Amino acid sequence: MIFIDPSQNLSVGNVVVMRKPHACGENKWEIIRYGADVKLKCMGCSRVVLLERPKFKKNVKKLLNES
Repeated sequence: MIFIDPSQNLSVGNVVVMRKPHACGENKWEIIRYGADVKLKCMGCSRVVLLERPKFKKNVKKLLNES
């Protein structure tokens, strides 16, 4: 596992661990879109959410894999 630093390049297809778990209990998310906003898909229940990039960068904890 790699710890995220602000200079880390994230891209579509990466799986990240967020600081707080989703309501379904899963905290792993797949990046679907990465631009001004970040679209994420929950790996537990497949729910899709949209976050602003600064909020996403603040809440991401680890990068699990790179595509």
